Amino acid sequence: MKDSVKEYYGKILNGSSDLQTNACCTDTGLPDHLKLAMSNIHAEVTARYYGCGLIAPQELKGARILDLGSGSGRDCFLLAQFVGEDGYVVGVDMTEEQLEVAERHIAWHRDRFGYEKSNVEFKLGHIEQLDQLGMEDNSFDIIVSNCVINLSPDKEAVLREAYRLLKPGGELYFSDVYSDRRVPHELLDDPLLYGECLSGALYWNDFLRLASATGFADPRLVEDRPITIDNPVIEQRIGHIDFYSATYRLFKIEGLESACEDYGQAVVYKGGIQNSEQQFVLDNHHVIEKGRHFPVCGNTYRMLNESRFQQYFEFYGNWDTHYGIFKDCGTVMPFKQGESAQSDDTGACC
Repeated sequence: MKDSVKEYYGKILNGSSDLQTNACCTDTGLPDHLKLAMSNIHAEVTARYYGCGLIAPQELKGARILDLGSGSGRDCFLLAQFVGEDGYVVGVDMTEEQLEVAERHIAWHRDRFGYEKSNVEFKLGHIEQLDQLGMEDNSFDIIVSNCVINLSPDKEAVLREAYRLLKPGGELYFSDVYSDRRVPHELLDDPLLYGECLSGALYWNDFLRLASATGFADPRLVEDRPITIDNPVIEQRIGHIDFYSATYRLFKIEGLESACEDYGQAVVYKGGIQNSEQQFVLDNHHVIEKGRHFPVCGNTYRMLNESRFQQYFEFYGNWDTHYGIFKDCGTVMPFKQGESAQSDDTGACC
């Protein structure tokens, strides 16, 4: 299947218009700061983009970032603008044709950004075998990926390697395709369905279990949208399964609990994060308004207190008293179905 994916993205697809479904495409509703950054990316790079989400988390200045399945380098060059000259972005991809596009435009982007030297590097390799690329343990602040992990035949190895490479308190922030049930085995071997990011999609509950097994307890859903296949032939084969594009953030913090437990804690966002001055979005249940006393569970408290976000918050409470499960927690499918529900910003935990 690896060879089929390499052929699909290296030889069959020459641009996003060659895709046969809308699974691997990003919503056009970009915030203004991302629109501006996108205008600084070479047209050939953007033409060979096959992502399904936005992987630009907050507070990137000076960060060292790894992009798993970087393709033509669009997200690497996007993030390179936010990390600045003191930061660094490494892209890993197994498709030579995609890497050729990315490397051809390194100098162009360096000049476009006004940097003295490039802060982007690309490596040829497999995202399941990052240990073969000479990267040290605990060496990245953030790892991102955009609609690629579903293409991997060994997703556990990908998550395990990501955990190894992240610094303590670092995060894996990635968009991918998920299903509402396990994809039948007979569809897994279809090169077209696999290449279109459908048959390799993880059942959402299997993903939660896999994340926990590899050290990433309590994954947080940032945003999601249903995927419409828009191809009658493909839909006839796999249309009985519902698919979603979803962005998750997973923190490398040891000892997070498997559920949201209430210790009577709260945080106050002080502001100061670029492009998030008035509110900070941790996930789709935690939209934290600046200056507001915001109740949180123990895991959320630690995610904010033991990560790069710590300096932007005031923290209240301790671990002396446990009040049980945090309100509104459960194990139902996390993705929105039908009309989008309004986010509850009153302190609900996912």
